[in-house]
Amino acid sequence: MAKTISFTWNDKNYVLEFTRASVIKMEKNGFKIQEASELPVSTIPDLFAGAFLARHPLVKQATIDEIYAQMPDKTKLVEKLVEMYVDVIQTLLDEPDDETKKISWEISE
Repeated sequence: MAKTISFTWNDKNYVLEFTRASVIKMEKNGFKIQEASELPVSTIPDLFAGAFLARHPLVKQATIDEIYAQMPDKTKLVEKLVEMYVDVIQTLLDEPDDETKKISWEISE
């Protein structure tokens, strides 16, 4: 189960989440998580906005910016967003659950 961040803003409930589809969309738009420490002014807002894509794709950027401005404990928020983003990447490396459906492969030299 994917991790989420839930909050209410202006009497509307929001659930922030990353999925493979939302991460793909972010990456196609040029987002690079590794730039977070080098280019935080652009990367952190993009990361926050990207967390809306899975469940709230129609929220306008101005609204997202206003929500972010009012969020408390931004350091912890960003840490959790990064963790959630990386968790999605990690799912690409997870082993299949069903042992009977695993594919055997080998390397030939």
